[in-house]
Amino acid sequence: MRRATIKDVAERAKVSLKTVSRVINNEPSVMQATRARVLHAIAELDYEPDPSARNLRSGTPFVIGLVYDNPNPYHIIAVQNGVLAACRETGFGLQIQPVDSTSPLLADELIEFVQRSRLAGLVLTAPMSERKELVDALAARGIALVRIIAATEDPDDGLPCVYVDDRDAAYEITEHLIQLGHQRIGFLWGGPEHRSSGERYAGYEQALRDYGITVDKHLVVPGDYTFDDGFRGARRLLALREPPTAIFGSNDEIAAGVLAAAKSAGMNVPYDLSIAGFEDSPFSRQSWPPLTTAKQATEDIARQAARLLIAGLRQDAYADNPTPPRNQGFVPQLVVRGSTAPMRPRPPSPQSSP
Repeated sequence: MRRATIKDVAERAKVSLKTVSRVINNEPSVMQATRARVLHAIAELDYEPDPSARNLRSGTPFVIGLVYDNPNPYHIIAVQNGVLAACRETGFGLQIQPVDSTSPLLADELIEFVQRSRLAGLVLTAPMSERKELVDALAARGIALVRIIAATEDPDDGLPCVYVDDRDAAYEITEHLIQLGHQRIGFLWGGPEHRSSGERYAGYEQALRDYGITVDKHLVVPGDYTFDDGFRGARRLLALREPPTAIFGSNDEIAAGVLAAAKSAGMNVPYDLSIAGFEDSPFSRQSWPPLTTAKQATEDIARQAARLLIAGLRQDAYADNPTPPRNQGFVPQLVVRGSTAPMRPRPPSPQSSP
């Protein structure tokens, strides 16, 4: 028997080919009664869409790419899961590409990746998404993209993005520590190439200033988003003549390193030292005590970025689409767990500052 075609479905349902295509792609712009009629015709004819033929007809590949460079495996897995969820919802495929964000040839490498894999567009994660010259180079080559960036508000720069307000969340974490009575609060940076690091530091610094606490640069340590840097940074802070009574790590992996350093020094967390992280990764929940953190819905953020990219691709394909895609913001929420507690007085330490 001859296989049913999309034309057969359109004739059976008494709709246009474009309407059948929109139903197959699960687009929201089709009326429910029409959608039901098309789905009924598909079931009656036992029609199965051919993805390769669909690509050839539309001229648009139904595969998108995810580009990342991040040392935190939990974060990357959550991003991948979020983008994959959006792809499954919409019938798109996904190509995942780790890159070296410091490569001077990165723009050319990504253009070649898009062309070689016949991608419809890219989801860019930090720090690539926050490099204006890279984003401009890709856009100039006509590559559709959506950025996941750290920002307090929609940048409204004409390029689609999903933005995360790390600054307000970091302010809330620092405020929580201050309200517990902590005045000497250490801060461990993540990678400086990530805008999120600067945003989280800005929230920390602003909270201290708003509560009349002097920002002590000895309590601020550079590093990367890794457990090892959290451990090393904490050892450095705890060796000060006046060590902090609380430490805020820029992510949960850093905070877990702080927790390990505190335990190796025989400290009782949270009574000798309060510790907070950021992101609500498995590190925060599996540590003992579990970490106070800011819950960042990484999967939801990545899922929305992929949806935004796919919506933009469909808008380009169908000029009469009535609902243009819009940027969306997320604010991580404070989660208080057992790693933070009210400050208790600490006896003077004989140790001297390095």
